[in-house]
Amino acid sequence: GVLLMGSLFGLYPFLLKLYADGGYQGANFQAGLRTTCRQINLEIVKRSELRKFVVLPKRWIVERTIAWLNRCRRLAKDWECLNRRALAFLRWASVRRMLRRLCQKTT
Repeated sequence: GVLLMGSLFGLYPFLLKLYADGGYQGANFQAGLRTTCRQINLEIVKRSELRKFVVLPKRWIVERTIAWLNRCRRLAKDWECLNRRALAFLRWASVRRMLRRLCQKTT
């Protein structure tokens, strides 16, 4: 995970905050992240201790977006053999979603 974060934040230096699941709160991950990405602020999103449904901050945005993209038949299953082809279909699905939002009739 640390190598992935190092390359990701190296490509996109404007990213300053990392939201992570509770599985990444270990000392090894945090120490490795500090050595590779010093400027990154790590925030662990913890589940509610109460035994009922609670919307977790920032996680619902990601899950909602994935649900929207999975409405495209081509993205519903992992059919693609090449990563660049899968990325192309993901971008087309995102463009399709944005165009539909832009072209909605406002009343």
